[in-house]
Amino acid sequence: MYYYSLLLCLLANCSQGQSSPENIHLNQIGFYPGATKIAVVLGEENSDFVLKDSGSKKVVFTGKLGEVRKSPYSGKAGRIADFSAFQKSGNYVLEVPKAGISYAFDIQPEIHKKIAVAAIRGYYYQRASVALPEKFAGKWARAEGHPDDKILIHPSAVSPGRPEGTVISSPKGWYDAGDYNKYIVNSGITMATLLSVYEDFPDYFKNLKTNIPESNNAVPDLLDEVLWNLRWMITMQDPGDGGVYHKLTNPRFDGMIMPEACKNPRYVVQKNTIATLDFAAVMAQSARVFKRFEKELPGLADSCKTAALKAWAYTIKNPSLEYRQNEMNKTFDPDVVTGAYEDKDGSDELIWAASEMYILTKDESYLKNISFGTDKPMPLPSWSQVKALAYYTMIRNEKQLGAVDQQYLRSIKKSVIDFSDDLLIDLEKQPYQTVMGKNAKDFAWGSNAVASNQGIALIQAYKLTKNKKYLGAALGNLDYILGRNATGYSFLTGYGSKQVMHPHHRPSIADGILEPVPGLLSGGPNPGQQDKCAGYPNNFADESFLDADCSYASNEIAINWNAPFVYVAVAIEALYGK
Repeated sequence: MYYYSLLLCLLANCSQGQSSPENIHLNQIGFYPGATKIAVVLGEENSDFVLKDSGSKKVVFTGKLGEVRKSPYSGKAGRIADFSAFQKSGNYVLEVPKAGISYAFDIQPEIHKKIAVAAIRGYYYQRASVALPEKFAGKWARAEGHPDDKILIHPSAVSPGRPEGTVISSPKGWYDAGDYNKYIVNSGITMATLLSVYEDFPDYFKNLKTNIPESNNAVPDLLDEVLWNLRWMITMQDPGDGGVYHKLTNPRFDGMIMPEACKNPRYVVQKNTIATLDFAAVMAQSARVFKRFEKELPGLADSCKTAALKAWAYTIKNPSLEYRQNEMNKTFDPDVVTGAYEDKDGSDELIWAASEMYILTKDESYLKNISFGTDKPMPLPSWSQVKALAYYTMIRNEKQLGAVDQQYLRSIKKSVIDFSDDLLIDLEKQPYQTVMGKNAKDFAWGSNAVASNQGIALIQAYKLTKNKKYLGAALGNLDYILGRNATGYSFLTGYGSKQVMHPHHRPSIADGILEPVPGLLSGGPNPGQQDKCAGYPNNFADESFLDADCSYASNEIAINWNAPFVYVAVAIEALYGK
């Protein structure tokens, strides 16, 4: 499929040296009237550019390209076309002599609302244990798969009340990524990010409808979706000791088949400290959020608090129980070779869980002997590094902190602002004028989640300072994901003129539908190319992306990548949209 696409591209004069929309990289969805509007025009040719109404072809704005900027990775040159001064709503194209005419885009208020809704709906398509009817799923309707009502206790997970082979019920939840398994560690940061965007922008969700089965109830649609995974997570706690199983999984990955065709036995595997800390943090945050919906969801908040307390107690008794899949496989059968989500350092999970427990209970003993580590630069959140989630939680709940805790808060705020300031250094010199990609380390596995999590940090800095430079940089990273990047792709399935069509995602591969399931964020450029797929354009860090379903290293989807994208899209809409 890649080579077929390449042939079409060549026939359409997609090479850099010829006139083509491929030579103009911009947010393919569009721009807010009053916000920055930037495109990158490939090549060193200096010229004017014009903005045209795409219907009438009338020139509505003229500008001059900026200075040449070169990618530090490929050495390729480009110039900035800045048309921020033009603010009239409409549908337009950018035209540059010798470069070409851009894809059409809109300028209008609420320009990213459909993106935010789509990314939230992406989770609906990831639901396990339920059929997706056409009324809600459209052409991507499918039968129920993985009822998960007969899950086996793996021999690594036995306890006095649950010997090997015990059958438990653990339905619902989201498929984690392109595969059909469900993982507590990755659910941890995913749930935290989605709950956090609700906490930070609750008013935005009051009337936001996403066309899911629960859309007409009194709970915001985002939280209805979160509930689907929350109810699964609760079943992953051993009721005997409070420990939490690492994952619910097949021993091996399913083939490229639809969920309903999957018939292999599924297991819960070894309890461990880090999974239990992630669980405790999510349950504590959920108890806080869903307390607001006691009438609609009676008892849920209390159940979450109880689960959090039991999980915390387990980690006190088992402070260093690690998940090591290869070691487990040496001792127990069947071998499990699905996503390991191994983490050798649980100190960040402890900080996060302790912060959530403290905010929930107001019991300062949770913070005893906890160091927030603000003497070191704040690490960007990922599934294996969640310390910044604790920072955001403490900032979010500032009004609930006592006088003693203000010392924590001052250093935490400074850490977030220092991190964001570091992102902004030399922003105006970057080839795509985005903080994403300034450092080669940005192009990790799931680099689009890096861009999104950078956006969250910048939005936190904006909320703290009200300095619009942070908000503008966050918007720039959203522009990056939606087309203003070295690949020219819009990385959200279903959206953009040059969009991802072949993600590593089993339903999108197996359903026989040309278009992939919409609203899913592709991983993005990854020079590691661990999948060894043929067809990568090169190994330049910012271009190392392959739109082929074999490319799990650059083109898989994952719930923990969608979540920060949801946050940034919603936050930008809430702060810019009107």
